[in-house]
Amino acid sequence: MIWEGRKKLPLVIFSCLLERPCLALLLTMDTRKKGKDNIVMDGSEKCVNRDEEQHEKKEWDESSDSESVASSVDSAVEEMSSDYLETLLDEFSDDNDDDDDDWYPEVTPRKKKRSGLSSVSPSPAKSCRSGSPASVQSSTGKARKSSTRRSLPFSNNISEKKWRSVDEPDIEPTQPIFRPKNTPGPQLISTATCSPLQYFELFFSKSVLKTILENTNANGAMRQDGKKMPWEDITIKDLKSFIALVIYMGVLKCFSLTDYWKTSDLYSLPYPARIMTGKKFLTISRALHISDPKVDAENDKKRGTPEYDRLCKIKPLYQDIRDACRASFHPFQNIAIDERMVASKARNGLKQYMRNKPTRWGYKLFVLADSLCGYTWDFFIYEGKANVVESKGISYDSVMLLANERLLGSGYKLFVDNFYTSPKLFRDLLRKKIWACGTVRSNRIGHSKTQAPRGNIRWFREEDLLFVEWKDKRDVLMCSTFHKAFNGDTIKRNVKGADGVWAPQEFPVPAAVLDYNKHMGGVDLSDALIGYYSVLHKTQRWYRTFFFHFVDIAVVNAFILHQQMAKMKNEKPLSQKAFREALVNELASPPPPVRATLTPYSHLPKYISGDSTSGRRRCKVCQNKTPVMCVTCEIPFCFVPKRDCFTKWHNPDSSSENEND
Repeated sequence: MIWEGRKKLPLVIFSCLLERPCLALLLTMDTRKKGKDNIVMDGSEKCVNRDEEQHEKKEWDESSDSESVASSVDSAVEEMSSDYLETLLDEFSDDNDDDDDDWYPEVTPRKKKRSGLSSVSPSPAKSCRSGSPASVQSSTGKARKSSTRRSLPFSNNISEKKWRSVDEPDIEPTQPIFRPKNTPGPQLISTATCSPLQYFELFFSKSVLKTILENTNANGAMRQDGKKMPWEDITIKDLKSFIALVIYMGVLKCFSLTDYWKTSDLYSLPYPARIMTGKKFLTISRALHISDPKVDAENDKKRGTPEYDRLCKIKPLYQDIRDACRASFHPFQNIAIDERMVASKARNGLKQYMRNKPTRWGYKLFVLADSLCGYTWDFFIYEGKANVVESKGISYDSVMLLANERLLGSGYKLFVDNFYTSPKLFRDLLRKKIWACGTVRSNRIGHSKTQAPRGNIRWFREEDLLFVEWKDKRDVLMCSTFHKAFNGDTIKRNVKGADGVWAPQEFPVPAAVLDYNKHMGGVDLSDALIGYYSVLHKTQRWYRTFFFHFVDIAVVNAFILHQQMAKMKNEKPLSQKAFREALVNELASPPPPVRATLTPYSHLPKYISGDSTSGRRRCKVCQNKTPVMCVTCEIPFCFVPKRDCFTKWHNPDSSSENEND
C-alpha cells in the first residue's frame, strides 16, 4: 500500500525500509493520519452531499486515500532524506577499499538481501554501492573462494619469479639405476615352445575354469529349480567350447548371436553349429556365474553396511587374473598408468562417466601397462568415492596402489598424464625409488600464459622436481624427477611461411616431452589390441561384462607373451588374428578319441526309444538328429543309407573304401 503512490522510490531507501520494519511502520501510521485529514478537508471544499449513494462515496474515498498516501509519503521522505540519507549511505559505503585482498565476505542475511536486490534491480543506487562489501562478494569474493579451493604448493607470485630461460644451465638430476627384481619379459623358460592355448591357460588355468564351472552349474540349477526342464550340468569341455565361441565372435562379427547359427545361404556359418548348438550357448551364457551363489546371497544381506562387497560376484576371477598378469611377465623399465573404460549399459552403481574418453559410460579401470609392448601388468576396478575411507584423491591413491614398491622400487620410470601429476605424488614415488614424468595442469604450479614464439622453453626446479614449459601450438607443461630442462634435442614441425607454403622447420624441445610421447602410450596400445577383436557382448548382468573383459585381457596378454617369446628365439610371431584363430581351434577341439573296433555282437545300433520320432539326439559325426544309438558306446549315430555315420565312426577304413568305390 505504501509503495503504490511512489514506484520510483530510490533503491537505497527501499532497502533500508525492508531492513528496518519499525521505520516503515511509523511512516505508514503517519501517512494514514495525514491522509484522513486531507480527505475531510477535500470533502468540505467540494461540498460533498452526505445523502449521495454509498457506492459513489466509497469510490471517492478510495481514490482520495490513494492520492493522499502518495503525497504523505513524499513529504515523509523529504523530511527524513536530509537528516538520514547521509548516515544511511555511509553505512552502505566501503571505507576499506585498500584491504580488498585481505577481506573475506561475511555470509549474513543482511548482506545477502542487499546483494540480491542490487543484482536484480540495475538502478542508479547500484552505482552508489559499487564499492560495498556486497559487490565485492559477487565478484572478488567468488574469485577468492575458487583460488583458495585450488591452492597448491606453488603460488602465482613465487612461480613467475622462478621461471628461467633455456640459456640458463640446469643441474644433472640423479638418474635411476635399473635393477629389476626379475628379468624383464615373459617369466617362462626361454627355450620352451608353447601353443596359443598354453599361453591362454596361464591366465585361465584349470583351477580357474573349475571354479567357474562349479559356480555356473550351481547358478543354473538354482535358476531352473521348480521349472519343467531341469538343469543339465555342463562339463569342462562345454565351458571351453563356450569360451572358444566367445573369442570366435570377436574375430567374425555378426549383428546378433542367433546369426551365427542361421542356415540360410546369406550367412552359412557351419563352424559354430559344429562346436555347440545355439540353444546350449545361450543356456550357458544365461547361467554363467563367477562366484558362489551362496556367498552372493550372504553378501546381499550386508547391502547398505560397510561390510558389503560390491565386487563379490567377480572376486574369484578378478583376483586370479590380476595375480596371473603379474606372475607371467615382468615389465621393462618404462611403464605407464592410465584409465580404461569398459563399455556397459547395465544399471549399476559402479558405472562412471568420462567426457574425454571414446567410451564415455562404463566401468573405470586403472591400468598399469608396459610401455614397450602394452602388456597389462596390473589393474583395479574403481568402486567410487563412497568406498574410500582415507583418501588423498583418486589420482594419488590409484598410482600408489598400482606402483608396487616391492616389485617396481628398483629404478623404474613411470609416465602419467595431467590427471595424476602432482608434486606430492612425484616426491612420494621418488622415496619408493620410482622415478616419474608427466604433463601438469597449469593451476597446480601457478602457471600463467605468456606470449612467446613457438619452440620457446622455460623452466624452474623445486628440489628434485623439474617443471618445464614448451611452446608448441599450445603450452605444454611437464614435471619430471629424472630429466634436465634441455639437452639440445629438436623436433620437426610443418610451418606455413610468408609465401603461404608449408615447410618443415626444426624447433628445440625438452627431453621430457620426447620421452613422454614415446612411453606414455602403454595403456593405449593395450586398449588398441583389445579393441581390434574385442569379445565384449551386450548383457544385462554387470559381472558378465567383466567376464568378457577378463577374457580380452587374457587373450591379449597371451598374444604379447607369444610375441616376446618369438622375439627371444628370433622367430616370426603370429599375427593377433592368426593367434586367436589357433586358440579357438584348440579350445573347441576335444582330444582325439580312441575309436572302437567293430566286432560281431560288440557294437550294434538300437533305437533310443520305442517311437522312432521321439527322443532323437544329435549324431556324433554329422550333428543331424537321429533316433539310433550304439548299444556299447551309447553315442547317437545316423544309420540310414545316405548317412551311415554308425559304420563311418566304428570302422573308418571300410567307409573310406566304400566312398572310393
